[in-house]
Amino acid sequence: MTQKQIDQLSLKQRAKQETPPFFEKLRNMGLALTAASAVIIASPVVLPAGVITAAGYLAVAGSVAAAISQITVKG
Repeated sequence: MTQKQIDQLSLKQRAKQETPPFFEKLRNMGLALTAASAVIIASPVVLPAGVITAAGYLAVAGSVAAAISQITVKG
């Protein structure tokens, strides 16, 4: 696929295309990071506010990394 063809893809089409191996690994790490931070945020144990805040930031970072990695296209 040429760069011109890649540039003309919509987000929906990009998400369905094949993802390069590096970005597959990055997507999986982002999903794992998001899941781990969700467990920390939802834990029934009282945790310090700093830990909860850090888990919130990690959740955002993991979900952004996963989303961006999903729409990269092997070219």
